[in-house]
Amino acid sequence: MAFRKFIAAALVATLLGGGSTATLAAPVASSAPAIVPATPESVGFSAEGLKKLDAHMQSLVDTGHLPGVTTMLVRHGKVVNYEVHGKKGFDGPPMTKDTVFRIYSQSKPVTGVAMMILFEEGKWKLDDPVSKYIPEFASLRVFKGVNPDGSFDTVPADRPPTMRELMSHSGGFAYGLVPDNPIDKAYVSTGVLSAKSREEFVQKVAALPLVAQPGARWKYSVSVDIQGLIIEKLTGMSLGDFMQQRIFGPLKMVDTAFWLPPEKMDRLASLYLWGPKEQKLVPATGFMVLDITKPPVAASGGGGLVSTNADYARFAQMLLNGGELEGKRIIKPETVKLMRTNMLSDTIMNSNDPPFNTAAGKGFGLDFAVVLDSAKAGPYGQGTYSWGGAAGTWFWIDPTNDLFFLGMIHILNKGGDPAIKDIDDDSAKLVYDALIDPKK
Repeated sequence: MAFRKFIAAALVATLLGGGSTATLAAPVASSAPAIVPATPESVGFSAEGLKKLDAHMQSLVDTGHLPGVTTMLVRHGKVVNYEVHGKKGFDGPPMTKDTVFRIYSQSKPVTGVAMMILFEEGKWKLDDPVSKYIPEFASLRVFKGVNPDGSFDTVPADRPPTMRELMSHSGGFAYGLVPDNPIDKAYVSTGVLSAKSREEFVQKVAALPLVAQPGARWKYSVSVDIQGLIIEKLTGMSLGDFMQQRIFGPLKMVDTAFWLPPEKMDRLASLYLWGPKEQKLVPATGFMVLDITKPPVAASGGGGLVSTNADYARFAQMLLNGGELEGKRIIKPETVKLMRTNMLSDTIMNSNDPPFNTAAGKGFGLDFAVVLDSAKAGPYGQGTYSWGGAAGTWFWIDPTNDLFFLGMIHILNKGGDPAIKDIDDDSAKLVYDALIDPKK
């Protein structure tokens, strides 16, 4: 959906070092059962309409805007469109259905589900203060302005952010990856993103003021990396091990983890960056290019996972099924419903601050964006929930029409190229145009 500028740099704690050295579980050899296809017409789609989707993706490859792309459309639990186009890299082998992608912020919903597993076990409550689990956040301050000497003018926070606000990016934290304001600039200058341990990360975040009082503003942030730390505190396990045990293993997500073993590296798509100076795609370099050749010391719940289209489809179908897949229940139906329920305060929903408010027809649940009014936020069905990653991966789950769609590319800063900056919304229009008999 149209949240590119907020997810364009959705990665933080993969930069951390130090802390626990617990070994993260490696992804096992690929053995997921074959995906069973169905004809488009059997579930209400036009085959000719879906050919337009395929043609659009292929045209982006043919004109050099993408080296490759893979997409999947599933309705009523049946795959009606699953295509690959192009190559893993411009000079690489063909894209395949088992190509591995860095999914960056598409990790966030997975971390959210991990949180909700613990929620169901009574380990935390939505209105608990985050300081109950991260004591360093007990006395946060809020940005008011910049003093003549460059220091921050602040006021005390009315209260600590709640877990509900942490999971809906409304607690007041910042990110530091788009430094276009004093607080995000401070995240950079104080080295939040290069902290050497989990403890140092928390201390640096706690030392900086919030951008607004808790519950007053939606602000994309380090919140999901904080959630990852809370999961580790509550379980005594590394985030990767917990996800492997409670999510990836049961769902047979055989290629999803925080790192890739050597035997799978040839399946990784090449990562590119839209270069504003070059005005073309160039090989990606810099801190966003994760070292995924070994387990990270501190896994990023906000942006560290790698996955495949087939693996993430199992995660999406589990959610669409109400928390269960092939007899393996991950969370309860009512918990999935809670995750896709708007959690933003009336202050935020009545504001003119994009992207989430009543006028936009969109809200934010627990680690998902949510469509509240499809007439305003269309073409997505009512209640659609979604997110995406910094390298252009995207997905949405539409419970009204019982479908989900996944798309995976590997382009950082894709917003610089007009041809692909809205690839998610462009694909949605083509999908819903092809849905000619929604009652089927």
